[in-house]
Amino acid sequence: MARTSGTKRLILDAALQLAAERGITGTTMDDVAERAGVAKGSLYYNFSSKDKLFEGLLLDGMETLTQALREARAGRHGWPAIEALVAALLGRIAANPALAKIMAGDIFRTDRPWQETAYAFRHQALAEFEAAITEAQAAASVAGPASGLMASSVFGATLVAGLEWLVFEPERSQEEVVGAIIATFSGGLRGA
Repeated sequence: MARTSGTKRLILDAALQLAAERGITGTTMDDVAERAGVAKGSLYYNFSSKDKLFEGLLLDGMETLTQALREARAGRHGWPAIEALVAALLGRIAANPALAKIMAGDIFRTDRPWQETAYAFRHQALAEFEAAITEAQAAASVAGPASGLMASSVFGATLVAGLEWLVFEPERSQEEVVGAIIATFSGGLRGA
């Protein structure tokens, strides 16, 4: 999905805010049109249904997050790459907490028409983490658990820790949160 602007951007932003406030199920197309300040005809011209609207929202978020993760990992390998990915994901969560709330609340819903898009979203984001973890395992000459599951663990922990940070401990710096997550996954709980 190319960068959106104009009416489409207004609609996506309104849908995102409403879904973060009320959940996707509690958000209607009428609500989105009203919040965006557009006619219902404009809304339906851009998105033929609520399903298409939220699929578009996921695609828009996926593009932004995946690009940020790729840029964070570029030129880094092993632990430095993992640390950069955690920091980039936390940065995106801080920049767009509404999307993070939707991701945390809806990514595991398998009854959504946009489930295939959500799966692609998850796959693209996790691929960056998985590549860095695989490199870290190779550099340390260790055969660890499946890097895909480890990638899910780091991504999920970062997502939840990021939301915890913004809601319950916003006075903490992003660097503190990154440090806590990295310490958790690098043996900090075992004293390693």
